[in-house]
Amino acid sequence: MRKAALAALLGLSLATTTVAAVPAQAKPTPSQLAKLVKVKNVRHHQQNLQKIADANGGNRAAGLPGSEITVKYIANQLERAGYKPKVQEFTFDFWQELSEPVFEQTAPEQNTFEPGDDFATMQYSGAGDVTAAATPVDSGATGIGSGCEADDFAGFPAGNIALIQRGGCTFALKTDHAIAAGAAAVAIYQLPDQPGPVAGTLAAPYGIPVIGPTNAVGTALVRQAQEGGVTLRIKTDTFTEERQASNVVADTRRGKDDNVVVLGAHLDSVTEGPGINDNGSGTAALLEMAKQIHKLGPKVRNTVRFAFWGAEEEGLIGSQYYVDSLSEEERGDIALNLNFDMIGSPNFVRFVYDGDNSEGQNPVESPAGSGAIEKAFTDHFASRGLASDPTPFNGRSDYNAFINVGIPAGGLFTGAEGIKTPEQAQVYGGTAGVAYDPCYHAECDRFDNVNLKGLDQMVDAAAAVTQKFAYSTLTVNGNELARKRARVGKQTLPDVIGHHVTR
Repeated sequence: MRKAALAALLGLSLATTTVAAVPAQAKPTPSQLAKLVKVKNVRHHQQNLQKIADANGGNRAAGLPGSEITVKYIANQLERAGYKPKVQEFTFDFWQELSEPVFEQTAPEQNTFEPGDDFATMQYSGAGDVTAAATPVDSGATGIGSGCEADDFAGFPAGNIALIQRGGCTFALKTDHAIAAGAAAVAIYQLPDQPGPVAGTLAAPYGIPVIGPTNAVGTALVRQAQEGGVTLRIKTDTFTEERQASNVVADTRRGKDDNVVVLGAHLDSVTEGPGINDNGSGTAALLEMAKQIHKLGPKVRNTVRFAFWGAEEEGLIGSQYYVDSLSEEERGDIALNLNFDMIGSPNFVRFVYDGDNSEGQNPVESPAGSGAIEKAFTDHFASRGLASDPTPFNGRSDYNAFINVGIPAGGLFTGAEGIKTPEQAQVYGGTAGVAYDPCYHAECDRFDNVNLKGLDQMVDAAAAVTQKFAYSTLTVNGNELARKRARVGKQTLPDVIGHHVTR
């Protein structure tokens, strides 16, 4: 599962918390699978993922050796458990920032801006070292939406650096217009109400430097450019090439082939660290569920498909490739998707994806049945006297490819870079004013970066709801053939892909 630009998507108030109210005499029905899936075994898988990262450059990022060895580990574990896993290979645009970027004002005065605090390099920015005059785009109306029309660049001096405000369209479209107008580099600065620099993606490789300054930096530079001119230097050192990554997919031996429950977790980390919470937690939980589910015997009426997605951190590429590779009939055979991405955050909240959009924050319509999936999780927590909070379907994880073709989805999440509120701290414990995972996308996301209590509760919920839908999907699709369900067309580019904003 970048930073302040997305925090507002995750910090939900106590008013949205689903608080358990269980009669004293009521006892939850035990889940056999939840009892079989032991946290100590989940932790064993996480420990092995840590060892893989430590021996392979400190990470398990797609396109690098740690990810390849992770794929082999998952496939080997599944084979030993009696599965016949399929390794689905695909190519993607590998992008890496090789050294720290430079952003500075060189005239009329010298001013150096700090990477991470004052600006960030856009994912898929090209490499380059440009010193040139800066020109505000749509001068005099550089509010939200500047740069979204080719006419916004009328009279733009070729060779200059384009200063554009975020909003109104994708960063890629703004950059396309800037390149067409002859811009040598692009700075897309933040919106007034958003803290920090723009943590964005261009979604595909570009040939010129593209950065995202804060609103304060951007508006100050626009003002200087309008009042007498300003010269900037932008230097980015990036590398892009086509590389290979893989998904690992395995089906249970039992269950209907035309009513498949797909469980998903991404297997890769970012380059900055080993990713033992993000997403070694989801990967380890899925592996252990796969190893134990056969003990449920003939009660497993629906095929359960364990899917470990590659290149999620590069923009949900593996899961999208998988869904795109399916025929319409194969998509119709999928009853639902459950997604488990970061389920052991140190400062956790029990987040459940908002399938019925009761909070009104989902940017796309949730497929019918998603609300029933949400209810299955919230009912599980409530029956055990545990609170839960909704989190939006905002495009940050691998459910995105499924809901975009009308497949109901749901799942669990314990929080990333969002800040825990005082109200959440009262309900869940932990520390208010601190990120749910202070090691999100960092070197310190290691084996000890996990809250064992939270992980245990989330693994139990994942296993219990998996068992429920392995037995019956009545509440999601009425047990009818999934292919008879209406599908929606493929959506446009979402506001967020994985962990980067797109607009």
